[in-house]
Amino acid sequence: MDSEFEIFLATPPGLEPYLADEAREKGFAEVSAVPGGVTLTGGWPEVWRANLELRGASRVLARIGSFRAFHLAQLDKRARKFPWGDILHPGQSVRVEVSTNKKSKIYHAGAAKQRLETALAEELGAVISDQAEVQIKARIDDNLVLLSIDTSGESLHKRGLKAAVGKAPMRENMAALLLRACGYDGSEPVLDPMCGSGTFPIEAAEIALGMLPGRARSFAFEKLVGFDADQWQQMRASAKVQSTDLRFYGSDRNAGVIEMARSNADRAGVAECTTFTHAAISDLERPEGLPGLIMVNPPYGARIGNKRDLFALYGSLGQVLKQRFSGWRVGIVTREPGLAKATTLPFEPPAPPIAHGGLKVTLYKTAAL
Repeated sequence: MDSEFEIFLATPPGLEPYLADEAREKGFAEVSAVPGGVTLTGGWPEVWRANLELRGASRVLARIGSFRAFHLAQLDKRARKFPWGDILHPGQSVRVEVSTNKKSKIYHAGAAKQRLETALAEELGAVISDQAEVQIKARIDDNLVLLSIDTSGESLHKRGLKAAVGKAPMRENMAALLLRACGYDGSEPVLDPMCGSGTFPIEAAEIALGMLPGRARSFAFEKLVGFDADQWQQMRASAKVQSTDLRFYGSDRNAGVIEMARSNADRAGVAECTTFTHAAISDLERPEGLPGLIMVNPPYGARIGNKRDLFALYGSLGQVLKQRFSGWRVGIVTREPGLAKATTLPFEPPAPPIAHGGLKVTLYKTAAL
């Protein structure tokens, strides 16, 4: 429990700097953004805390060891000697994933996977199952076998609170990082005029209230050797929900998704500070009070909507925001620069593209209008 090791936080490519900022804010040590995620240093309590507290991570991997292997027989021998019992219980269900690169003499990932599975089964009595919640990940890079364990289980965007989603939903961890990229820190209202099932307003409300993103779900690390249930419960109970006078708004022309959003907000415990209304863009009204952030993920013709018809929608959105939302900042997520341009909003130079469900999207943001 006292030893430290490398911890890897996975996140959509393009969002690594924002996750690194979040990890530093939360007090994690030796934080560094790398392709596909963030590395930091810590022990098992830091693994638990990362799963519980970090909104932007999609998974938390613990680096549990490494060894050299130049051929399959050597991989088999050294895998059998690896101290699996320090991490896994005898007879535990586990699945294995292996990746290799051309710099390694072991290039057949399937054969390497088979050797690792056999070692786990015969040395530890592990039950190999594709449905196992606990997963060992092996990466063979330049003949070095790097072993990690996925401590999260299901992807961390699954907070355990959202039962209903619309088409092409924004994942919660991505929404949290996009809010951060727009400068949101929980101290201003947020409005989404195409809110779908409510992800942006709900995430924003939870941030303002100081709610832990992992408060309502279980994790794979609870099944590992060394897990301390009492310490874990103390960690979960240590965060206190704060009050806020802010409100968070969502609207959508689809009445069905508005009901989804209200239901999701209720399950998340933010119903009292969120307002969801059935309204078209042309009916959008500026809320009373101080300005804040408008955050929107409009359709962009990949999964929803005909691209040619969307130019008028984006144009209408830009017109309404410029006329009615003076002082508010805007963040728009889209894969089409032409659609962003159609808003005629004064966007800052865009950041690099972000991987999103097999697509590349870009965040376009403005200063205060």
